[in-house]
Amino acid sequence: MSTVPRLTTALTGPLPDLERSLLQAAPSIEHWLRTQWQDRTVPFYASVDLRNSGFKLAPVDTNLFPGGFNNLNPDFRPLCVQAVMSAVEKVCPEARGVLLIPENHTRNLHYLRNVAVLARILRHAGMNVRVGSLLPEITKPIDLDTAGGNKVRLEPLVRRGNRLLVEGFDPCVVLLNNDLSAGVPEILVNLEQVVLPPPYAGWSTRRKSNHFQAYREVCEEFAHLIGIDPWFLNPYFERCGRINFQERKGEECLEGYVSEILDDIRAKYREYGIKEDPFVIVKADAGTYGMGIMTVKDPAEVRDLNRKQRKKMAVVKEGLQVEEVLVQEGVYTFETVGDAVAEPVVYMIDRFVVGGFYRVHTERGTDQNLNAPGMHFAPLAFDAPCSSPDPEDPDCPPNRFYAYGVVARLALLAAAIELERAEQEFERETQQRPLRAAK
Repeated sequence: MSTVPRLTTALTGPLPDLERSLLQAAPSIEHWLRTQWQDRTVPFYASVDLRNSGFKLAPVDTNLFPGGFNNLNPDFRPLCVQAVMSAVEKVCPEARGVLLIPENHTRNLHYLRNVAVLARILRHAGMNVRVGSLLPEITKPIDLDTAGGNKVRLEPLVRRGNRLLVEGFDPCVVLLNNDLSAGVPEILVNLEQVVLPPPYAGWSTRRKSNHFQAYREVCEEFAHLIGIDPWFLNPYFERCGRINFQERKGEECLEGYVSEILDDIRAKYREYGIKEDPFVIVKADAGTYGMGIMTVKDPAEVRDLNRKQRKKMAVVKEGLQVEEVLVQEGVYTFETVGDAVAEPVVYMIDRFVVGGFYRVHTERGTDQNLNAPGMHFAPLAFDAPCSSPDPEDPDCPPNRFYAYGVVARLALLAAAIELERAEQEFERETQQRPLRAAK
């Protein structure tokens, strides 16, 4: 069975030369990806936000703690179950118990629905599953409602020696669905159980710039393989690590990188006859939920931020101050669901694509961040596995989704490389200083 399901959702727009190149090179691509995983540890799961402008198809964010399993097409949860079996067998062949640790949301009914769906997938894969909370106020089991009408039971975590458990349950795998933005809590340090993803994959240590540096390397090798310009798949970026929006420090650094990347984009647009206006996205180098993001088309815009704009950019999830930002080439999205702008989000477990959805926003433009209040989701619908893409019929939806799956898996490979490097750095740093404790 193919690892990339077939898309039946109606899409707009012709399939461009870029996607045709991916289809024609499919056998070489699949062989290359298989060889890449022979010496790498695959992240347990991931989701990748893509933008498709027709002339460019690129990832703009990779989440290693995906929280939208409730947005996937429920008819294809068997794909998730099979992938979970593969992932768990690699790290703990005798695994029977999984302790799932979610985000500290007790009122977000949609997120809790995600927890319920993820727990159900794990159970269908043959695991006993309990949900343990990092919240100190959870001192006894509590049942919470979800958006789907079901309930999720949260239980207090217990640390005994180097093992993490909940009362009456000693698992061999700890699965984090918490991105550790506020830091790695001591209760998760030096566990003898397998922890997936590892704590150094959390935003307290991870940086988007490191990810996209690894992606750049992957993309250059891949582009050479199929004979295309890597720019078609890879957004330019730079990191500005000297910023304080509230005190207006580091604006020269930020303005300089914005100007540099805009110039680079203009050069590529001229090379390929693209008539659109270039833009960049400035966003926090660590963090999620679409916080701390702005679209910039002129370097002067980052110099002239008003008080409200500076406040919005200064703080992200868990109230963390933004001191490092990623200046990334903006990629237009020319895909729509109905009359609304949309971008595909691809979900993977182990090295398998298991589904995805469109993030849709009726009040945002083709050059704006869609991960914002007011968004909604349209699940990708599948009718059958797509065993072999058909370059003779390049505009058919299954081929479009194959292209999504290829680029998402390139981002997954980059994440694997990123985590290898992060592990080495994490070990060095934790030997020299104590971990920043979670709130």
